[in-house]
Amino acid sequence: MSMNAKIAAGGVAVGLILLIWLPWWVAFLVVVGVPLAAYLALDPSQRRRLRRVTRKELGR
Repeated sequence: MSMNAKIAAGGVAVGLILLIWLPWWVAFLVVVGVPLAAYLALDPSQRRRLRRVTRKELGR
């Protein structure tokens, strides 16, 4: 299993646990807010590199 697949599986597991314990809107805010906060924590050059790599992989 690749590293990205492990991360995705962990994210799904955490999301399901949050949906059980918290109201759905709080779980939604956590699931959307954590990746958004991580993206905003990058400096501009890292954001450009991330967008460039993502676009390059989409063209495959």
